[in-house]
Amino acid sequence: MLLDQITDKWSILILAVLCPGPARFNAIRRALDGITQKSLTQTLRRLERNGLIVRRVVASSPVAVEYAVTPLGHTLKEPFAALYGWTVRSLADVKEAQAAFDGRMNEAA
Repeated sequence: MLLDQITDKWSILILAVLCPGPARFNAIRRALDGITQKSLTQTLRRLERNGLIVRRVVASSPVAVEYAVTPLGHTLKEPFAALYGWTVRSLADVKEAQAAFDGRMNEAA
């Protein structure tokens, strides 16, 4: 499902890294603490397949590959910013709800 593919943790973070401008694979990896090479490769391919990023071979020595957000990918900037804003504004309420739930589960156990 497309929604699953664009809203997973790594997809959102990779798009955030690439929105300011193109970046090479290792630069993306360094910017994302904890991502494995395999996860990064798989996520980049999925984003490229969905038309959200483009992969370009850069003529240099040695030959390098860089990734950039497509115009379609840039259309996610506003919804992702709204989601991030909601997360920041709602964090205290969510933590309170989690604590209440955990308390009920501990009482039931």
